[in-house]
Order: sequence, then structure tokens, then C-alpha cells
Amino acid sequence: MCWLAAGLLACRRDQSPRSAYVVDALAILGIALFTVFIAALWDALSRPPLRTMGETRLWYAMFTVLAGYVTYRRWHYPWLLFLSAIVATAFTVINLLKPEIHSIALMPALQSFLFIPHVIIYIIAYTLFGVATLAAGVLLVRRRKGGDHAAHQELLAFIDNLVHIGFGFLALGLLLGAVWAKEAWGHYWSWDPKETLAFMTGAAYLVYIHLRHQGRKDNLVIWTLPVAFLLLLLSWFGTALFPGSSLHLYS
Repeated sequence: MCWLAAGLLACRRDQSPRSAYVVDALAILGIALFTVFIAALWDALSRPPLRTMGETRLWYAMFTVLAGYVTYRRWHYPWLLFLSAIVATAFTVINLLKPEIHSIALMPALQSFLFIPHVIIYIIAYTLFGVATLAAGVLLVRRRKGGDHAAHQELLAFIDNLVHIGFGFLALGLLLGAVWAKEAWGHYWSWDPKETLAFMTGAAYLVYIHLRHQGRKDNLVIWTLPVAFLLLLLSWFGTALFPGSSLHLYS
């Protein structure tokens, strides 16, 4: 409720200095409450709440609003705070309906010291890519309507920064995962469905980065981001749908 109220208030055209303070207060309060909940859940489970899909959704919701708020404060994109609040609220509602939070102790493979940084780094990458996808959607709509070309270029540069940083986190998470896999299962890479989809996701974002470094600015390049994000979601949530995913079915 704090997140949605902050997003709606930020998007008001007649925003006053006082209402800007209220936006800050609501966004920070929502993030603080959610952080306290995750910390309390961590304490209650006696393990990091990163094991199940439901638990990772909690982190994604928090990081998404945090990213939306930071971009609102730094780049003055109120619509991004609003959209990120909607996404985070949707993930939170899904968790209320299907928590997928279990108190079962971690299996031996998840007791590695690499478990926490690997998952959190991936969630940060997913968050940045998700925000970039939201911004790409807004850019496509704005281009269709016409408008300020300079503003479009500024938004495109913002998207580039998100993708570059997100890809750095994705690559780091992939490397940590490979080391963890070697420790847990005896090999760095096995081309199971999750690893294959992770590779495809990284390759899709590399395509975007490559095309942008060639100077491409057309809508076809921007559409690369929603496609890449669909691959990301498939890698994150869809692994259980494929046979041969046993190594990653610990959630």
C-alpha cells in the first residue's frame, strides 16, 4: 500500500514540494517494512529466505521498488516508481496467495557459503533487467506517439546503463554459480535446462549490448529487451516444466 500510494502520488502533475516529501516517506517506509519482514523471516526460518520461488519473489519485490525509487530520486522518472510499485505489489500478492515458504533445513548443496551471494546477485541482475524492460516499454510507446527526441535519447541512455550494470551482475552470478556447481556436484556446467536458459538469457542481453555499441537505435533493438526478459523469466520460473532439471529443483 505504501509503494502504490508513493507511485500514484509521484505521478501527479500538480505535485507540490510537500507531496514530494510524502512520496519519499511512503516509499522508504514501504521498503523498511518489507526489509524488516525479510529479516524476521530469516530469523524465524534459521536460514536465509532464498530457497524457494516464493522466497526469491520477496527479494525481487523489494529490490524492484528500491530500484524504482532510486531512479525516481536520481533521474526524476516518477512513472518508473509507479510501474515498479505495481510489479512489486503483484509479486507480493502472488506470495500472499501462494507463499511457498518452508521451514525445512537447507539441503547439503545449498549449505555452501556461495549460496547467499549467488542468489542475491542474480536477483539484483533480474531487478535491473526488469526495470530496463519497463523503461523500454515506455520508450516504445513514446516513440510511437512522437515527442521530444532528446528525451527519448536520454531514456535510451538510461536503459543502456541498466542493461550494462545488470549484465555485470548476471555474469558474476553465473561465475559464482559455476564454482558452486563444481563444489556441490563435481562439475562447473552440465547444460541442464536451467543452465541452458541462463546462457540464452545472457546471450540475448549481449545481442542488445552489441547492437547498441554499433549505434543502432531503432525499435527492433529495443524489442530485444522484452524478448530477453521473457527468457529470463523462463529461466527463473519455468525450469520445473522441463525434464532433466533435477539439479535445480531444490525449491
